[in-house]
Amino acid sequence: MINLRVVGNIYWYPEVGFDCNTYLIVDEMVTLVDPGTNLNKLLKNLDKDGFNIKDINLIVNTHSHPDHCSLNKKLKEISKAKIAMHPDEAKHMMISQEMARYFGLDPLNFKVDFYVEEELNTGKTMWKIIHTPGHSPGSICLYSEEFKVLICGDLVFEGSVGRTDFPGGNPAQLKNSIELVSKLDIEYLLPGHMNPITGKENVKENFEFIKKTFFNLL
Repeated sequence: MINLRVVGNIYWYPEVGFDCNTYLIVDEMVTLVDPGTNLNKLLKNLDKDGFNIKDINLIVNTHSHPDHCSLNKKLKEISKAKIAMHPDEAKHMMISQEMARYFGLDPLNFKVDFYVEEELNTGKTMWKIIHTPGHSPGSICLYSEEFKVLICGDLVFEGSVGRTDFPGGNPAQLKNSIELVSKLDIEYLLPGHMNPITGKENVKENFEFIKKTFFNLL
């Protein structure tokens, strides 16, 4: 079976169907970023890499759209993990609830245990929390200077950007957020959808393409 370890203690579990990419940070505090919607996918991938769902201590959502956090409640019931997101996104939850109903998904009736705004220490790895509104009001990226990794949610993708036509989306904010993170030293760009981008030059070229192609539209 393919090992989906990206670098260091970070694993990537690709989206399947109406879902999102999920990232596992294996540290003193085992952290799952954006569980998505597909429990069977997650269980199989965790088992393949030698982990158990009960190992998870923390669930972090880059934003509250249902394709990223529909599994929150189930995972918390199984693992007793805490749930964290940005405070601006917690305020946006009522809108995300409506999106879940629209797409026919389970209600997002989970409780946010604490907020992440500046830093997240998972043990051996310190993650900088970067507030990147635009796709949604409280969207965040997680950046590890040590591994040069940016987990960017739906801010940017390979050759594309996050949509801004959902309630709470803002094209000007998205543009500013992309400008902000594009200045970071990144070798692994891990988006919420599509494939990760690896290699500093590839990441740089992707940002340049996005700015050239989309910034006049945002």
